[in-house]
Amino acid sequence: MTTAEVRRATVDDAERVAELLHDFNTEFDTDSPGPPVLAERLRGLLAGTQTFALLSGDPAVGLALVTLRPNVWYPGAVALLDEMYVAPAARGDGIGGAIVDRLIADCRRDGVSAIEINVDEGDIDAQRFYARHGFHGSDPQTDERALYFFQEL
Repeated sequence: MTTAEVRRATVDDAERVAELLHDFNTEFDTDSPGPPVLAERLRGLLAGTQTFALLSGDPAVGLALVTLRPNVWYPGAVALLDEMYVAPAARGDGIGGAIVDRLIADCRRDGVSAIEINVDEGDIDAQRFYARHGFHGSDPQTDERALYFFQEL
């Protein structure tokens, strides 16, 4: 366990969250609308109750962006870890683990019933990271692998 401090982002952190999200996409050659567009969207999302972000570092170098939704199969909300990122220079210092530990603790405290994470098939490091923190890529009862399908509209 690390001593990295993790805190909930506020609306005032929207620009830094946007920068980290943009850096994440840029590092992995994924399109980004850019920090100004992301910051504008985040100001509205972070002001509500269905989206929150966790940050570590000053300035922040680690991020988790999470959305909550109701689900018929659970009494509490289901959290989707939309994005998790630690800046390259800060990796290996336990920041990611501290963020996930805080995510789990906050979700338990808030009555969230499950946390979902989508991980690319080829991202073995991320799969191992999440498995170390108690997440499963298959149903623990049947060992059937979970698959993620989507369609952009």
